[in-house]
Amino acid sequence: MAFRNPFAARRPSVTTPDKSLLVENRKLVETIDRRKVLRGTFSLGALSLLAGCDISDRGAVQSVLKTVSDFNDGVQAALFNPNKLAPTFSPDLVVKPPRFNAYYEIDEVKPVDVSTWKLELSGLIKDKRPWTLDQIYALPEQEEIIRHICVEGWDYIGQWSGPNLKDFLTRIGADLSAKYIAFYGNDDYMESIDMASALHPQTILATKYAGEPITDPFGAPMRLRTAVKLGFKNPKWIRAIEVTNTYPLGFWEKQGFNWFAGL
Repeated sequence: MAFRNPFAARRPSVTTPDKSLLVENRKLVETIDRRKVLRGTFSLGALSLLAGCDISDRGAVQSVLKTVSDFNDGVQAALFNPNKLAPTFSPDLVVKPPRFNAYYEIDEVKPVDVSTWKLELSGLIKDKRPWTLDQIYALPEQEEIIRHICVEGWDYIGQWSGPNLKDFLTRIGADLSAKYIAFYGNDDYMESIDMASALHPQTILATKYAGEPITDPFGAPMRLRTAVKLGFKNPKWIRAIEVTNTYPLGFWEKQGFNWFAGL
């Protein structure tokens, strides 16, 4: 896949910097810096040169930052190796219990009634019949002792097990040539990943942690665990899966974070 430099034909203009703009667009700037696509300091002057437009034009600044972020997503997707395995670790390094993290506080968690829980299926799937938890538990399990890396800067070693996602998608007749897999949580959290990452050998539908069923507040009864994405791309309390070719904008992407978010 070839990528065109999104700034190649733009001409810089001289303007008076407005420092409030970088504050306003901080998340996009920090995201770009985190993923290391641009080297060095992202200054107001550099932003002006990249934009080729009036730095006081907030719409233009936002547009340029979003273009860089999208360009970064494309580069990551092109460089992604679907066969490269992430490091695994020994059981003695596993943190118990797993660390709680969400966009809200722990006392705001709404527990799921696992006795009535069903996994709903939609989109480009031949067999859309819902799955019960007992049916999920009856599937072959795959265990992964991998590092969970949060975009906030912390990490821990976790021991996850559950059905391999590729095997599950094959079983339900999902279109494996589709572009996206979207996961809907019991809360209002939705995240999506690219199909190549969904089919990665270390991507599972985790139903157990350290050999025991996942409980609340840690995402019962099912959460995505993939070794090739940052933590926020691993939604918890999954209630529905959709296979689609329509780009599904996830919760944190709406806040300005990169969509691909690969490791």
